[in-house]
Amino acid sequence: MQQIIVMAAGRGTRMKSELPKVLVPLKGRPMLDYLLGSISKTAQALKPIIIVSPDNKEVIAAALKKYDVQYVIQEQQLGTGHAVASARNYIDPRATDIFVLNGDHPFYKVETIRDFPLKHQGILSMITVALDNFEGWRSVFHHWGRVVRDKENNAQRIVEFKDAADHEKEILEVNPNCFCFNKEWLFAHIDTLNNQNNQGEYYITDLVKIAFNEGHKVTTFSISPHEGVGVNSLEELQIAEDLLEFVEKNF
Repeated sequence: MQQIIVMAAGRGTRMKSELPKVLVPLKGRPMLDYLLGSISKTAQALKPIIIVSPDNKEVIAAALKKYDVQYVIQEQQLGTGHAVASARNYIDPRATDIFVLNGDHPFYKVETIRDFPLKHQGILSMITVALDNFEGWRSVFHHWGRVVRDKENNAQRIVEFKDAADHEKEILEVNPNCFCFNKEWLFAHIDTLNNQNNQGEYYITDLVKIAFNEGHKVTTFSISPHEGVGVNSLEELQIAEDLLEFVEKNF
């Protein structure tokens, strides 16, 4: 049985909005509403957990009151690893796997949210997006983390853009921060993360390297760039609005 964690603690600073980022409207509808709408169609047995900051919990809960979710507060925004660690004491004891994703990705298909955890095996699986280039609307992916593979094409680690060397920035397979973890393994390792990186944050993505170094196979599943689009700026919001009609017709 798996429990979903949605990371939604970000503020709307880069969106030039007083709203939390996940509530910024996409064609008149909060971004997070698209994602929760898809999650609600997958007949989840356990309530999804939404990670929020202390100052955005009430406004998010009010905007999304139609959904049966539980909210967990991330007291300080210290990175994605810290966000997931904040939920540790709220996980349903029946859960065996933890499905983690970002709240600012509105285009995930119901089938992806339903099927990805079913395909998950071992201790860590992740979704990736493979691109031809970063041109045009695909520029939304340019500052995403890159998936680094070994000579046998195994996922070895994820390097965040701000920490990447120039040759790593040329990699065209990127990370949308969508993972399934074995619960016991996740919470046995999450406290080993450190913030020795250019952002001074605890990255959930560093668990990929930890798993690889322990000899575990990290299984990857690729989704289309259209489905993987995320929104982190006004420019990216405009791109998402331009793509919305295509996505709704084709996904």
